[in-house]
Amino acid sequence: MAKMSRRTVPFTPFEGELKKSMVALVSNAGVHLKEGDPFDSEGDTSFRVLSGDVTGNQLMITHPHYDHTDADQDVNCVFPIDRLRELVQEGVVAGVSNKHIGLGYSMDLKAIYEVTALQVADQIERSKADLVVLTGG
Repeated sequence: MAKMSRRTVPFTPFEGELKKSMVALVSNAGVHLKEGDPFDSEGDTSFRVLSGDVTGNQLMITHPHYDHTDADQDVNCVFPIDRLRELVQEGVVAGVSNKHIGLGYSMDLKAIYEVTALQVADQIERSKADLVVLTGG
């Protein structure tokens, strides 16, 4: 895997056709499975791999550093998985990837940059995703 530069944000323009693309979601809004391990609210550099068939009602948020009152009522505010499926039904995109990623809160930016981001990129590269929608909390 290529080493990322700290001077620039890596950018890869999407040159495919949206209606032929599989889409993955990656969010640092603290989204995880209700039955899964929550993120450590004091700081957590780990991530959760969410299956492609996950639905909004299976998810919750553990993140102490933003007001997620609305997202607690409808997680699609920060992790639009159900809206993505609607786009598939409308023919806007081809499908939903087999993997999505949830991240929590951490101020350990060095670990996020040097370890977690690379692991997340590896997960996405090994998924069926053609493009990724990034969301924040």
